[in-house]
Amino acid sequence: MRRFASVLLIDPAGRLLLQERDEHALIDPERWGLPGGHVDPGEQVEAAAYRELAEETGLVLAPPALRAWRTFEVYHRAYDSVDAVHVYVGATEADDADIVVGEGRRIVFVEPARARELPLTASASRIVPEFLDSAEYAGPCA
Repeated sequence: MRRFASVLLIDPAGRLLLQERDEHALIDPERWGLPGGHVDPGEQVEAAAYRELAEETGLVLAPPALRAWRTFEVYHRAYDSVDAVHVYVGATEADDADIVVGEGRRIVFVEPARARELPLTASASRIVPEFLDSAEYAGPCA
């Protein structure tokens, strides 16, 4: 089982930061997902969340800006395995102009209703709706 760290970053308007993956992505090309990626061997999951966010978006946050939310088991067809996806949540004052795309086609803040309609990755198709329906989204991140 591989381990992944993903980040749900919410702006003051309640929009979610999502990444449109390009055609070269091994996992779920041409779909929308969360910034994140593999947890390196020996790396703590939380550290991986901060690292992946910085690598993919240029946003550098310091602990405790992100907090662990949930862990999902997700089947990744590319690996033919069920993997652990650890999801971290945080709020930000950043906007689209602050994002530097380090991976994928684009990374933008998306309105919640639109996020539900996008072609999402295997993990995001479970994570995004659960988060939007959660007390966590209605509470400190909204």
